[in-house]
Amino acid sequence: MSAVSDAGQENPFYYPVSSIKMVGGRGLYLYDEDGKEYLDCISGTFNVILGHNHPEVVEAAKRQIDQLVFSSSNFNSLPVDALASALVAISPPNLTRAHLRSPGGSTANEGAIRIAQHITGKRDVITLFRSHLGQTLAMTSLSGFSTHRTPFPNIFPGGVQVPPPYCARCFYGQAADSCGKLCVARIDEFIKYSSTGSVACVLVEPILGVGGNIIPPQGYFEELKAFCEERGIILIFDECQTGFGRCGHMFAADYFGVSPHIMTLAKGMSGIGLPIGGILTEDRLTGLDKLFHGFTNGGWLPSAAAALTTIEILQRPGFLENVRRVGKQLLAGLDRLGNRFPFVGEARGVGLMVGLEIIGSDNRPDNPTALALQKALLEQGAIVRISEHGRGNVMEIRPALISTEQDVAEIVQRFERACDAVYARH
Repeated sequence: MSAVSDAGQENPFYYPVSSIKMVGGRGLYLYDEDGKEYLDCISGTFNVILGHNHPEVVEAAKRQIDQLVFSSSNFNSLPVDALASALVAISPPNLTRAHLRSPGGSTANEGAIRIAQHITGKRDVITLFRSHLGQTLAMTSLSGFSTHRTPFPNIFPGGVQVPPPYCARCFYGQAADSCGKLCVARIDEFIKYSSTGSVACVLVEPILGVGGNIIPPQGYFEELKAFCEERGIILIFDECQTGFGRCGHMFAADYFGVSPHIMTLAKGMSGIGLPIGGILTEDRLTGLDKLFHGFTNGGWLPSAAAALTTIEILQRPGFLENVRRVGKQLLAGLDRLGNRFPFVGEARGVGLMVGLEIIGSDNRPDNPTALALQKALLEQGAIVRISEHGRGNVMEIRPALISTEQDVAEIVQRFERACDAVYARH
């Protein structure tokens, strides 16, 4: 039987969608067909980092469309050539080569794995519990959630998942100041007992986004990189969520002070949500023939033009400093909610990549209350997401990087009103 909408018309969608129909956007706000205003606290899908319809970036994309919409990656083009140079210029110094034939983050991660396997001659990929690396079949197979793999009979082989550096809920039951970084040291045991013994790379999100906004402790990445280099394993940072200013620095690698051997990019690169992905590598990792990784819309010219303007805006004096400043303000405001509402747990974040844990009386994750709070926030005209694609307990808060102190104060106020509503119903 065909699905039928509330209006009685046949619904053509394969998947369920909200009854809210968005028709416009500007800055941090979206507008539905009835004129209601929504404060977008997640920047689209974490990809509209400069706000909806940023005029400078939109104009750059329009100019490119007027000039040339598409050119095969077999040829040079002005925006893609310039973007490759710009990415190398802003990346950690060891990353000197840009691969721009991916249309998004999932395919960029697959390309990075291909490079690692080709260079090392090895096969296995180590990822973290709770990691979300994309939606292709290969990336789903390497995900840190069994729920992403359960419906599918065939999965990509060679994935080895290991415990993440989640100090608040340590897999090993240790304290961060005395644990000896078991989440790194014991990877050897997973390699020995759970892998084929042939490990090409470790692929990690510097901050686990969908997995609960988990921030590794100081020293974790230094030890992880040393671990990889001692064993000839390539370290890949998936910076699809954390890159391009989200953490108050151009990349999370800058924030943590550790340069990976490969970095993957997507989401915020275009500033306004146009599809684009990329891979940055060390010079020694070149050599994978282009026929092994390329997609029709990889390096799409309007997206590249938008990305160039986005990078220029991010580099303007004071821009990233403002992200760090208002990020601290947002974190402090959300943290204060824990004094009033017993279901509000830890607020954690870096820059404007923030998560708020919703907990039960036993300090355990409370998904039903998180869902109730998300609904109450939507009633307040605030859009958020919940970790683990709605199955978790952490409110994902990623407002556009153009947020002001007033914007952040408004986000906190709407959270407080929504918490009041949820508390009254408890």
